[in-house]
Formats: sequence, structure tokens, C-alpha cells
Amino acid sequence: MKNTLLKIYVQAQVLRESLKNEEGQDLIEYALVVALIAFAATAGMNTLATGINGAFSSISSKLTSAIPAA
Repeated sequence: MKNTLLKIYVQAQVLRESLKNEEGQDLIEYALVVALIAFAATAGMNTLATGINGAFSSISSKLTSAIPAA
């Protein structure tokens, strides 16, 4: 009887240790952070591109009006 209880106890400890193993969790967390950063960068690029396009258009129109027509 003691032998059986000892085996059950050891198996429960092994199961507990295997459930505590969190090595794969770190990789998933890093992948989620990278995906979030990539998504934010992609969303921000559209706004940035619109702003840059507006700035160049403004400069272009000011240069066009400043240069006399030949």
C-alpha cells in the first residue's frame, strides 16, 4: 500500500512540474509583442505618408507660384 501511494505521489509531482514548465510561453509573448508593434507601425505609416504627401504638395505649390512663368 505504501508503495502504491509513493508511486502516485511521485507521478503527481512529475505532472505538477510538467504543468509548471512555461518555456514556450515566452516565445508566444514575444511574437505577440512583435505583431502588435508591426500592426501599429503599419497603421502609423498611412498617417505619416499622408502628412508627408501634404507637405510636398504645399512646397510644390509654393515653388510653382514663386517661379515666374517663362
